[in-house]
Amino acid sequence: MGRPIRNAKEGTGVRRALFLLVLGAFLLAVGAVPALAEERTVVGTIVTLDTANRTLTVKDGKGVPWNYKVDRDAGIDLGEFKTGDRVSVTIGRPTPLNMITAADRLRKGDRVTKIPF
Repeated sequence: MGRPIRNAKEGTGVRRALFLLVLGAFLLAVGAVPALAEERTVVGTIVTLDTANRTLTVKDGKGVPWNYKVDRDAGIDLGEFKTGDRVSVTIGRPTPLNMITAADRLRKGDRVTKIPF
């Protein structure tokens, strides 16, 4: 007795299901890894500024407030700014896209630049 004879279509359904399962797992794994964004910039107007606590809030062109806490060693002198100044705030380090929030720490390498109206 030899092996049973199978037609060409037998096993195709199992292979297809296995392929779809592996493909789905791969796509989930790729989607779960946060992509890195390059530096990002917010342009807007300073609406609150607290030099003692080293914080500022910038409202962008869409009216969204962005809150920042400036580290002491960031090299950013908040004394150069006042409420109402138009500024560009740049976070210089890559940030995962799922970690971009409306509240960030400004660290060494980040920039706050006054821009004309």
